[in-house]
Amino acid sequence: MKFILSFIIILSYSVCVAQKFTSEKNRVSFFSSTKMEDISAWNEKSLSIFNLANGDIAISIPVAQFEFDKSLMKEHFNEKYMESEKYPRAKFQGTITGFDPAKAGVQIVNVTGKLTLHGQTNHVTVKGTLEKTNDVINAEAKFIVKLDDYKITIPRLLWQNIAEQVEITASFTYKPLE
Repeated sequence: MKFILSFIIILSYSVCVAQKFTSEKNRVSFFSSTKMEDISAWNEKSLSIFNLANGDIAISIPVAQFEFDKSLMKEHFNEKYMESEKYPRAKFQGTITGFDPAKAGVQIVNVTGKLTLHGQTNHVTVKGTLEKTNDVINAEAKFIVKLDDYKITIPRLLWQNIAEQVEITASFTYKPLE
């Protein structure tokens, strides 16, 4: 009897762990365009966990780890706009709905939750895609963030160089948590 009870406990634990996936590869990027200049940056240092059983997802992005083509842009981004010493991480915590891991192919999903950026938290809903192949889940989403919603101010002298909103593209490859 003890053996059966132990086996059930171990099996239920392994099923719970098998339902959780962590990001192995990821890329979060942003792009903004103005008449004066396009600005883009990317970050491959994010961390994420996705619970397949209930759809819960959490993402943490180290703000200072965004890479730019020009070092001066990175410096201004961290010091003047994002204040990354004061607000070192962007975070998302929410739920993915509309995904059936038993189905093959790319599935359109809804991602709903709270995005925290520059010390401000807002509720967001984003469409994205998920595709499960064997034990790998690829997730992608593209959405717009308005800087004013997160109290990111643009100095008057640079209003023509910095867009009021940026397009965010997120791509995560998840593998089972071991």
